[in-house]
Amino acid sequence: MRIVVSGTHASGKSTLISDFHAIRPEFRVLTDPFDDLDLDLDDPTGERSFARQLRVTASRVQESASWSSVISERGPLDFLAYLTALERLGRSDGDLLPRATALVEASMSDIDLLAIVPLEAARIIHVPDDEDPALRLAMDEALPELVDDLDRDGLLPRTITITGSPEARLRLLLEASAPSS
Repeated sequence: MRIVVSGTHASGKSTLISDFHAIRPEFRVLTDPFDDLDLDLDDPTGERSFARQLRVTASRVQESASWSSVISERGPLDFLAYLTALERLGRSDGDLLPRATALVEASMSDIDLLAIVPLEAARIIHVPDDEDPALRLAMDEALPELVDDLDRDGLLPRTITITGSPEARLRLLLEASAPSS
């Protein structure tokens, strides 16, 4: 099973994946690509950064297509959502969106389960200003809209929304990833 856990920054993805991996250690964990990139950019939350991370995650999805058990923090859809959010916030002219959309659409067939981790009013994780709260919220709003678009186009893998307490979130992901009987 190839799982991608998607959501805006500081939504609980890393904690969920860590908890999941503690119970399902056979899964290879692919961490947030931001942690692995040598970004020499002045603005790590700018278009160029998200475009690079999109290319990295699309490549990872393709490379891991033959793996039997992999869970990835973020996938191509996350970075399309960030690019969309930047455009909506007036920080981009949207020139990258058509190419980014095509890359995301091409990568969906290599994902078995897409787990969306939205922000929840009941589980507020505050972020400092240097984590760009406006971008965080705009991405959180863009992601489900993009999921709906992919679903309408028949390109969406099996998708679940992960909400609730950390224990409830883990239970949902474990149930969705359980081997078929």
